[in-house]
Amino acid sequence: MKVIGIMSGTSMDGADLALCDVQFNGSEWTARIEAAKTYPYNEKWRVRLSQLKYQNPELYAKTDVFYGHYLGELVNTFCKEIGAKPDLVASHGHTIFHNPEHRLTAQVGDGASLSAICGLPVVSNFRRADVALGGQGAPLVGIGDELLFPEYDSCLNLGGFCNISAEAEGKRVAFDIAPCNIVLNRVARELGQSYDENGQIAESGQIIFPLLNRLNDIEYYKQKGPKSLGREWINKGFWHVVRDFDQEPAADRMKTLVVHIARQIGASLNALHGDNGAGRAVLVTGGGAHNTSLIDHLRAETEAEIVVPEASLVDYKEALIFALLGAMRVKNVPNIRHTATGASRASISGSLDGDFSNLI
Repeated sequence: MKVIGIMSGTSMDGADLALCDVQFNGSEWTARIEAAKTYPYNEKWRVRLSQLKYQNPELYAKTDVFYGHYLGELVNTFCKEIGAKPDLVASHGHTIFHNPEHRLTAQVGDGASLSAICGLPVVSNFRRADVALGGQGAPLVGIGDELLFPEYDSCLNLGGFCNISAEAEGKRVAFDIAPCNIVLNRVARELGQSYDENGQIAESGQIIFPLLNRLNDIEYYKQKGPKSLGREWINKGFWHVVRDFDQEPAADRMKTLVVHIARQIGASLNALHGDNGAGRAVLVTGGGAHNTSLIDHLRAETEAEIVVPEASLVDYKEALIFALLGAMRVKNVPNIRHTATGASRASISGSLDGDFSNLI
């Protein structure tokens, strides 16, 4: 199949669209990116999505539909720009609520609206089935990491949050490690920048050790996986600690956050692989992989080999994997690993909208 994978992450940079060639030969899945583009959110969309959790039910329902229309229009624009005629769209949507302990996860981007606008069959709503089965509903990329990148001992994504999947004790495990770009971008915006390009702000700062110690003592880091994070946790369990140091220079807070994130990732890698990660290869993708300061500090925290691939894979790996998950859903095979999420069993996840008669 030719599948457009769509990913919108918590860092809210924009919507990532990737046209992917997904193949299954009866025993093995493969997928590769043929073309990809990020469509940045304008300020109206960024504010609406970030504030939607505080709004009334009617506005939530309207945004679900309007955002589905918006994604459908992006698909049409993307297809026109690259001259493609895909078979399928697989859309992650944009997460507004994520509280799996209460069986709740919600992503806007109505699949029926998306399908109606672009005229293609759509798979969406990937997380809810896993959460209904008692899972975290995140991270879902573990099965894609396992099938597409078996040469790596673990795969690390540095997006709004940093998450990891790895082979451990004969099974695929995955969990969110810590916040990443979602908190780094907040500090960057204080300085009039949307993000810390190449980690330049962090490199100009000094570590605030009292802040670093308090961040490292946050209870979440002591929990065993499967576990996941959401925006709600940032506001309740993390950001108030950073705000206690508002009087410190923004560059110093940025440096401290980068060191904190690198330390938590290093600790997770070393715990998963033992021997401080020596001899293990780690594939690193997501926007944070462009942050040279973060990558340098990470390399100081582990002896594992930190591999940053070509830019297309760095930026669009999650869109690629959701394209794979969509194709697997159409073929009615399990596309969520319960060992990675803590659900009671594996599941075939994703809601179907549109005409699938030529695909099933």
